[in-house]
Amino acid sequence: MNTSVRLLLARHGQTEWHHDNRYVSRTDIGLNDAGRREAHALAQRAREERPALILCSPLARTLETARLAAEACGAEFRSDDRLREVDFGEWEGKTLEEIRAVDPEAVERFETDPGERPFPRGEPLPSAAHRVLEAYQELHRSHGGRTVLVVGHNTLLRLTLCALLGIPLNDYRRRFPRLLNAAISEVRLATGGGALYTLNDSTHLRG
Repeated sequence: MNTSVRLLLARHGQTEWHHDNRYVSRTDIGLNDAGRREAHALAQRAREERPALILCSPLARTLETARLAAEACGAEFRSDDRLREVDFGEWEGKTLEEIRAVDPEAVERFETDPGERPFPRGEPLPSAAHRVLEAYQELHRSHGGRTVLVVGHNTLLRLTLCALLGIPLNDYRRRFPRLLNAAISEVRLATGGGALYTLNDSTHLRG
């Protein structure tokens, strides 16, 4: 029997660096006030969805977001190092505008072909997609027929969606320009691949 796992993919709540649209991967910063409000709203959504497991990256911003959801619905809660954000290398802590002012050619190469010309001294996109797909395939085997809430990071989640749906990684910025903080994108993952049910569902964030 080919039983799918229902994955609710959510980006963590906002931080000060994300508010300024900076590249943040390995820098371990927590949520700001807006991010904590978003995390509480996601927790209420988790109470309604009743996931069997809440899985997150081990960084503070995802842990804080996911822990609130776990407390709200009483689900099993754990972190997985494979869900860390893509390592942005030399671009860490900078905005695209700041990088463009110093090295416009590097930005142009990245925007044209991010798969082959990734972040300088950063993590190759295929290797980031591979590690997260490995984690999701394990969820398919262990949680088939159930719901799992995954709290992760903007770039890695967009790569995840491409990998699950058979979209070239080079297209991740065009197909999925942005995932909203604490919004939910629902994917059903079965043996034959993934199917997208919702993208950026933010109904729980309104008001």
